[in-house]
Amino acid sequence: METSFFNTKQMRVLSSLALFMVIVALGSYATLNFEQSNFVNLSPATISVSGEGEVLAVPDVGQFSFSVNARGENAAVAQEESGTKINAILKYLAEQGVEDKDVKTQNYNLYPKWVYEERVCPIGSYCPGGERVQDGFEVTQTVTVKLRDTDTAGAIIAGVGDKGATNISSLSFSVDDTDALKVEARAAAIADAKEKAEALAEQLGVRIVRLIDYNEGANNYYQPIYETKAMSFDVAEEGFGGANLPVGEDKTSVKVNITYEVK
Repeated sequence: METSFFNTKQMRVLSSLALFMVIVALGSYATLNFEQSNFVNLSPATISVSGEGEVLAVPDVGQFSFSVNARGENAAVAQEESGTKINAILKYLAEQGVEDKDVKTQNYNLYPKWVYEERVCPIGSYCPGGERVQDGFEVTQTVTVKLRDTDTAGAIIAGVGDKGATNISSLSFSVDDTDALKVEARAAAIADAKEKAEALAEQLGVRIVRLIDYNEGANNYYQPIYETKAMSFDVAEEGFGGANLPVGEDKTSVKVNITYEVK
């Protein structure tokens, strides 16, 4: 009985020890497999390419601004003179085919004018300083004009000047629908990237499976080019008909970056 008891106890100890060793072995094996799995790259093989597209277009709209200045002994007189000049210019623009929606007042200012009057004092006597006195009012109105026929820009600017406009400035030419140009440039950039990706895949001996990522670069822009087309128009017999104003071309550029999965 005593021997059997000890044998049973020893067997239990041995069984527990064996079970513990099995657990340790299994843990070590799992740890080893986990560490090895960290070195296995489960991500698909990819290639990344970039493409660029450019579109050139002749500007189809022009824009400029002008001002009208008027002075008067009081605000009413100054405003009336300014309004008379502006109305004459607006009538002229309408006669040239410029629509109301393309003429916009940029700012309108009415402010008093001041002069500094010195005092006349006897020689050798105390003479207080001069004083500032009001000397009428001045009105300044600035208007922005959009021209949808760039060939008429020079003649219209000359005509506006003849009607009393001053400070004619900020003349620029641009393409009205830049979104359409960007779509066209983007399509060219994507086609360029695809061509590069196909050539690279052939060189690497792989095939393109699918698109993984797409983004447009930060250098998409519109750039004027000044060496091309120039407007021309007849000079009126009675005088100057306006200057030749080169409109050039606008360049729209788009850059794309594309990543493909390959096998």
